[in-house]
Amino acid sequence: MIKIVLPLLLSSLLFAKYTNCEFQNKNYEDVCEKVVKNGVSYKYANEFLLSYFKTKKFDEVSYKYLQPKYIKAHKKSEKKANNVLVKYIPKMVKHLKEYKEVYDHAEKKYGVNREIVAAILLKETKLGKIKPTHDAFIVFNTLVVRTKPNTRREKWLLKMGKTNMVSIITHCYKKGITPEQCNLPSSYAGAVGIPQFMPNSFIYSEGYKTKIADLTKMEDAIMSASKFLNKKAGYSELIDWSIMPNIVDIESAWYDYEFNNDNASFVYAKSKKSGKAYDCFTCDKPELEYLKKYSKKIMRYNNSSNYAVGVIRLAYDAHKGLNSLNK
Repeated sequence: MIKIVLPLLLSSLLFAKYTNCEFQNKNYEDVCEKVVKNGVSYKYANEFLLSYFKTKKFDEVSYKYLQPKYIKAHKKSEKKANNVLVKYIPKMVKHLKEYKEVYDHAEKKYGVNREIVAAILLKETKLGKIKPTHDAFIVFNTLVVRTKPNTRREKWLLKMGKTNMVSIITHCYKKGITPEQCNLPSSYAGAVGIPQFMPNSFIYSEGYKTKIADLTKMEDAIMSASKFLNKKAGYSELIDWSIMPNIVDIESAWYDYEFNNDNASFVYAKSKKSGKAYDCFTCDKPELEYLKKYSKKIMRYNNSSNYAVGVIRLAYDAHKGLNSLNK
């Protein structure tokens, strides 16, 4: 019986005429109205949001790992990840030489250090070696369907889920992809491609010598991560590594500081959103002001102190590795 009903359902969706955004789920109405404002047709929006393959399947794994206790555990594991990735610095140096032409172009256009971009790509997907196993739209649809906005965090999750659904539907419509073919392999958090862009960040994607970016291609990942940092974080001036403090020593001191202070932040004394006070590691230390400035920019990519520290440490060592090869 199920085998008969499913084709009938799909055929009815295919030939139905849609002229509005009426859904039983109010959140779907919000998503539909926003994509229509983006230029998506009512027909496409409805077919997408009524698709069995996109909205009736749920990602239980991603939903579990987006809960608070798992997010907290992930933040704690960031330090361990930084230590593990140090052994990949020779591969970073090799990668930087292999894609020198692309990095030359990206640095000239956006003013973002190649070593910083390479370090981010290493942390995100080990320079493209880690292959995603989730579907971005299903990740966010699961969040939107399951989340009850009772707390501040739940309200944020719901809003984040809906805006990313809007970005995905708009993206696939403009590329001429049917809802069933709109498959964006992602992490459990819905991040896509080598640079792990959330769909909301697709506006920063840029192809290398192509009009349309493919975030699974290394050249486009390099250009897109550089553009993201330039446009969203105001990163437009290359780091002068000669005036950076010794990052290895700073990293070690930061980990000790973080262990001894429950509310530690590498760069912030207070949260701009909640007003929460932090124990700031770099604040009121003039000798660390330059490091603090660039750490803040990197935290626009991932708002984690350990992430920023790890990226700068990897980039610092990769810069020294490149210099030793050029001598």
